[in-house]
Amino acid sequence: METSTRKRSITVGLFVVIGILIFVVVILTIGSMKKVFSSNIVVKTIFNDVNGLKQGNNIWYSGVKIGTVKSIRFLSDSRVEVMLNIEEKSQEFVRKNAKAKVSTDGLIGNKIIVIYGGTQKVPSIEDGDELAVEKIESTEEMLAVLSENNKNLLGITSAFKTISGNILAGKGTVGMLLNDERLYNDVDQTLAALKKAAGNAQTLTASLSEYSGKLTKEGGLANDFATDTVIMRDLRGTIGKLNETVSSANVMVNNLKTASADLNSNTTSPLGVLLHDESTASNLKGTLKNLESSTEKLDENMQALRSNFLFRRYFKKKDKEAAKQPSNEAVKDTVNQ
Repeated sequence: METSTRKRSITVGLFVVIGILIFVVVILTIGSMKKVFSSNIVVKTIFNDVNGLKQGNNIWYSGVKIGTVKSIRFLSDSRVEVMLNIEEKSQEFVRKNAKAKVSTDGLIGNKIIVIYGGTQKVPSIEDGDELAVEKIESTEEMLAVLSENNKNLLGITSAFKTISGNILAGKGTVGMLLNDERLYNDVDQTLAALKKAAGNAQTLTASLSEYSGKLTKEGGLANDFATDTVIMRDLRGTIGKLNETVSSANVMVNNLKTASADLNSNTTSPLGVLLHDESTASNLKGTLKNLESSTEKLDENMQALRSNFLFRRYFKKKDKEAAKQPSNEAVKDTVNQ
């Protein structure tokens, strides 16, 4: 009897020990999954819409799980405050200027909080900090935008359909170009003329290039002007002399202007009197006429003297001397030679 009671007690004890061990293993497993026994800091974020986020959802940073959602509560202005449990060992990697957004774990997975961004120059987050959030468009908003885009695409398609119909009907410039053979021929001729003009322009360019090559050819006038320093020096000297000649001509013209002005202004000088005094000019004309008539009379008197027998011998002697003078000069020239 005592032996059976002892066996029963040992069996019960074994079952109790095994149950305790199983309980400890379960507790440790759950703790490792939920990070119950790890040290955490709490930061908060404020969203306008959490899109179905729940308490206990995971927090990811650079593809690594670093915590869970601690709590979710409404604020007075219809915004949602989300408290985040973040492991202390991951604290140093998350910066104060990092941002948080609501995302999904896969295409149809649970909602998660994704923390991203931040710069190394900014300190790490601390307990009680608030992370900035990025607004993510909801599925309904994306579907609304997609629906609007579909409507716009339908409108564009309808417009293209109308335009293509008008083109096929021969309406507009493009339609006429595609359907009117005469207009097509005109355009083709215009393009041919443009092609010919382009060819002429190319030929002209080649000719100009050849001409410029000849100008720069060594020995040519343009090349000598550009490279021969002697020619350029002589040219500069010639230009300098021309400038001096022009300056002298300017001085002479100025002197003539001054003399002309003096003649016009000074009426007491002989030339001024001749130019401006009519009576003096008339007297001068009369004097010249008298001299002319006196000269004629003097010629008549000389002819009369040559005919007079008293002077006839004298004039014959003078004529003989005049006739001998050329022969004497010819003899002198022969002697000198």
